[in-house]
Amino acid sequence: MSLCVIPYTPRPLQWRFHEERSRFCVLLCHRRFGKTVAAVNDLIREALRRGNDDWQAAYAAPYLGQAKAVAWEYCKRFAGAVTGSRFLESELTCILPNGARLRLLGTDNAHALRGLYLDDLVLDEPADMARQVWSQVLRPMLADRQGRALFCGTPHGTDNLLYDVWQQAGANEDGQWSRFCFPASMTGYLPEAELAAARRSMEESEYRQEFECSFAAALRGAYYAALLDDAEREGRITRLAPAPGLPVHTAWDLGMDDATAIWFFQVEPSGQWRMLDYYEASGEGLPHFAHVLQSKAQPAGSHAQGRGFHYGLHLAPRDIRVRELGTGQSRLESAARLGITFTVAPALPLADGIDATRRALPRLWFDAAHCARGIRALRAYRRHWRPRQENAMDGTGGPLHDWASHAADALRYAVTGFRQSSLQHGPGRARITYDVFGGMA
Repeated sequence: MSLCVIPYTPRPLQWRFHEERSRFCVLLCHRRFGKTVAAVNDLIREALRRGNDDWQAAYAAPYLGQAKAVAWEYCKRFAGAVTGSRFLESELTCILPNGARLRLLGTDNAHALRGLYLDDLVLDEPADMARQVWSQVLRPMLADRQGRALFCGTPHGTDNLLYDVWQQAGANEDGQWSRFCFPASMTGYLPEAELAAARRSMEESEYRQEFECSFAAALRGAYYAALLDDAEREGRITRLAPAPGLPVHTAWDLGMDDATAIWFFQVEPSGQWRMLDYYEASGEGLPHFAHVLQSKAQPAGSHAQGRGFHYGLHLAPRDIRVRELGTGQSRLESAARLGITFTVAPALPLADGIDATRRALPRLWFDAAHCARGIRALRAYRRHWRPRQENAMDGTGGPLHDWASHAADALRYAVTGFRQSSLQHGPGRARITYDVFGGMA
């Protein structure tokens, strides 16, 4: 192949993406960052470096027409600089001189793609794609070729594929995933005057979503989402190991007919909190959760859930003292029989507890992998919006009680219930005497 020059000069942050990306990569970037240009050129470079007559890649958007509108001209412009490249307009396919193929796809009819294989893939705006398109159709297409995948787009809340893979990349430990976030306030690619004008003409949540890459912006009335954006930006959602010598405390939201949620955390002498783990389950009794605690107290590597936790306080809400009609016992007493000694968190007004949690969140660090489910719930915890009058909504109805409220309530009990003075001893052994295989130890 003769020497050719592709008319693409990556900006510094685009260059960083090209050089540092791994097999699976998530690229969050503001509008007009140049993600499509970067993604197309990343495919072309890989095709020229590794391609042959059976190598093929795809640039996929939610709809084929969308893929054509945003990427086809770029494919022709940049790949066209390579002598011998051919373009099949009817098939939206580029064939490079080494035989490598780059085609455009829409994921709206993804099942029609079954049976294909891919060496490389770009998913543009995956927040607008069904999750099963990736898990059931596209991911298997990469398997036998060990192909790459890039997910690029702008956040649209947390209940979508883009947020799923963003979390997965943040929790990854084997080096196969990487992620980048490039908001407008960081890149400097857009003039300040233009950003100011955009801000004046958009709602603040719209601006933060489109230009500051905020997952929180789409969640109307979210209590903690912006603070978790801050935690992510500051590197406080990362991999965490238990700090040696510090007890692991737990905070519980005990469900009656719904989920029970547990946060596992350490508090450093500096006042920083290490949120090490989160567990949630529905329809289970206290013996199940005693088993979970005991499992996590096992040495790391010796048990599927073993993390070597040595427990300190176990915090629970006030209603743990309520006696159940069937047994005449409170769950506080039932837990004590299982070897779990609870400390009851103070009964504060809900608004005060939420405010205390907001003030505490800037001190919290989260394990990205073990706390992923809890973090997602905290982002989604929000006000209940109720009709106030015709065509108007009132956000004064308090928190919405849904799947996200269990993690939020448990964290609230941690923040309001933990007091360093409550610890009578230093680091202790796990306060669990229940042997799940044979009753009391």
